[in-house]
Amino acid sequence: MKKKKISLEVVNPNAAGIDIGSRSHWVAVGQNAQDVKEFGVYSQDHKELCEWLQKHKVTSIAMESTGTYWQNLFSSLVVFGFDVILVNGRQTKNIKGKKTDILDCQWIQKLHTLGLLSSSFLPDSTTAIIRTYSRHRQNILKQSSSIILKMQKYLRLMNMRLDVVVSDIVGLTGTKIITAFLNGEKSGEKLSAFRHYNCKKPQSEIAKALQYNGRNDYFFALKQEWETYHHLQNQITEVDKQIKEHLSKVIDKDDNKRQHIATKKPHKRKNKNTIRGVDMNQMAYQYFEGVDLMAIEGVNDATVMAIISEIGLEGIKKFENAKQFTSWLRLAPNNKISGGRVLSSHLPKGSNRLKIAFRRAANVIGNLKEGYLNDFFRRINYKKGRVTAISATARKLAVIIYNMLSKGEAYKPPTEYLFLDQKRKLKLVKRIKKNIAKFGIQPEDVGFTTT
Repeated sequence: MKKKKISLEVVNPNAAGIDIGSRSHWVAVGQNAQDVKEFGVYSQDHKELCEWLQKHKVTSIAMESTGTYWQNLFSSLVVFGFDVILVNGRQTKNIKGKKTDILDCQWIQKLHTLGLLSSSFLPDSTTAIIRTYSRHRQNILKQSSSIILKMQKYLRLMNMRLDVVVSDIVGLTGTKIITAFLNGEKSGEKLSAFRHYNCKKPQSEIAKALQYNGRNDYFFALKQEWETYHHLQNQITEVDKQIKEHLSKVIDKDDNKRQHIATKKPHKRKNKNTIRGVDMNQMAYQYFEGVDLMAIEGVNDATVMAIISEIGLEGIKKFENAKQFTSWLRLAPNNKISGGRVLSSHLPKGSNRLKIAFRRAANVIGNLKEGYLNDFFRRINYKKGRVTAISATARKLAVIIYNMLSKGEAYKPPTEYLFLDQKRKLKLVKRIKKNIAKFGIQPEDVGFTTT
């Protein structure tokens, strides 16, 4: 018998593969030794790499996403007019055997030539800039929270139990007390006079908690941590100004965005870490061209900012349907089927900032007293527990937001819970209306007379 041969169709005939490194990049335009070349990481090296690819008539390039080393080369390739796709490292794992940079770039080139690689999601340039500001802001917030914990430690070591009598040591009461203490006021009685009227603990108990033990070393450390905390807060304010300025430029350039005016939402609570000096309700309403995401219960400034910075309005339209969007978020069940049976349907591993934002919003929805999404959360919580309810509600929230942004729809939840017979009735009425419109049926045709 003759041996059977299986051939794969060549999808990208003029393809190249690039193995990204921190000190050099290996490029392959074929499977022979002379088709592989190493380039440096400087701007001049990027230019030589692009010219070498043009010399070999390459049109499509696949490159592995390695840290942040790929970004500058990616920009250079796009400027030269190449069709570049960024590939997840899990798709480019080499076959068993010796692993070298030369074999890696040739393996990437072979997979891309056969069309076996899919591109990762990349935001547009506007969203990428906002993403940089937003992620930098989140990093500063993490540093600020770490500083607060250090200040609590030094206060505790000085027998200043401010963390016991106030919920937030950098709130209104805590800020005034720490400022006065660092300015030289050591008396607990006088420090307790800075108590805000909303503070739950009485002034007498606050005075008992603030008994300084005289440790100057801890006092010095607290003073420096306090200065660092204020420095970080000033940095956050500067970042907020940059975000506001950039979003305003994007909105002012587009007449379709600038014309919309949002309704005020006094019921939306604002966290102390919310972007300062920005009316996110109005800004988001204009940015999303008249789609009011803040009308959804549980969605706040942080959720909207995560959508703007992580995916953007143009980015969400790259997904063909809501299933693709929830799958990219890793909120869709990963069904494993064998022998006609579903072996497991857990969520796939992995997370991103947008998924975390949706899960936080879902957790807030679970704490509400009423609402359409809260009813859904409670039903899932009763059946499978709170963890599953958060994931299911986050997915439902992602589907709602996708439909609103991609189709320009408003959020219109059902006003009441419908039982099964009521749902069947609505479906029957909808089907009858559709047939009446399709065939142009008149009341006389079915024996009805109008009076």
